[in-house]
Amino acid sequence: MIIILTAPQDVHAVGVHERLTQRGLEHLWFDFADFPSRATVSFKSSVNGRPSFGLRTQARDIDLGRVSAVWFRRPSPPLPPAQTPNPDAQAYAKQECANFLDSIWEELPCRWIPAAWPVIRRASRQPLQLKLASALGMELPPTLITNDPEEFLEFYAKHEGNIVSKLPSPALTMTLKHLQLARYTQQVTRRDLVHADSIRYAPVTFQAYVPKRMELRITVVGEQVFAAEIHSQKANRTRIDWRRYDLGHTPHYPHTLPDGVRRSCVELVRQLGLSYGAIDMVLTPDGRYVFLEINPNGQFLWIEQLTGMPISEAICDLLASGRAPEPPPA
Repeated sequence: MIIILTAPQDVHAVGVHERLTQRGLEHLWFDFADFPSRATVSFKSSVNGRPSFGLRTQARDIDLGRVSAVWFRRPSPPLPPAQTPNPDAQAYAKQECANFLDSIWEELPCRWIPAAWPVIRRASRQPLQLKLASALGMELPPTLITNDPEEFLEFYAKHEGNIVSKLPSPALTMTLKHLQLARYTQQVTRRDLVHADSIRYAPVTFQAYVPKRMELRITVVGEQVFAAEIHSQKANRTRIDWRRYDLGHTPHYPHTLPDGVRRSCVELVRQLGLSYGAIDMVLTPDGRYVFLEINPNGQFLWIEQLTGMPISEAICDLLASGRAPEPPPA
């Protein structure tokens, strides 16, 4: 039994779902928003018996002890019934449901893609990513994460103003999710210096700007590596951050990584406790591979569609492998 944990509108999961169906592999698409309104989850233990975990949806009863693999994509939060008595009760129910689901899923002895939620959360932290990438010999841009205006101004001066800013986490996007707001990487300008004091309110990530021949999106699935060239410098809109998408003027092609870079990418994912990761790198005009960050649950569908690389197939292979998960690194 394979479970896909994600929202109903997740187009990235559709291709994997269809491939699992074609292979005749038993699987369930489940969203946390169905709990507790349209689904129940139970844990049972006894003095002499083995613990049991059960999931009951409107369509099926699942013995979670039979689950061989879970793909933790992007499930919605639990959604208590609308008739919950008052806002305080609603807030309590949401938190209690989230805590219970975490405690259930984390105990399942199965393969996880990319990992259980606590591991994903830890792997998303920029300082940890940069520390591990550096230890693996990857080149990094000089980086400062701070809420200290003086540190920021010194960093700006040291790099003669040639720096970019980005957010250290997706907290802003998640907080203002209802506005569909995203804040991409931006060049820091002299005008920004006037507002330097405002970073006291929350930390910001600053990095020395890395000259680009092209950008790379490297999707690691288990031991398989799918590297894509993103020729972001061909369109003004994507020069600083390819996520501003101008697909009509931004060619995408498969890319062959040097063996050392490829091995480092696989090892970085493993050391973060993941079985999947989407790595962003820059290939400089003089041929250096510079690591920027890794998204433990990064999107891949547009890369697959533009390059033909079989990423969905690789995810299916990993889900269907049935291999016991490797223990996380110490």
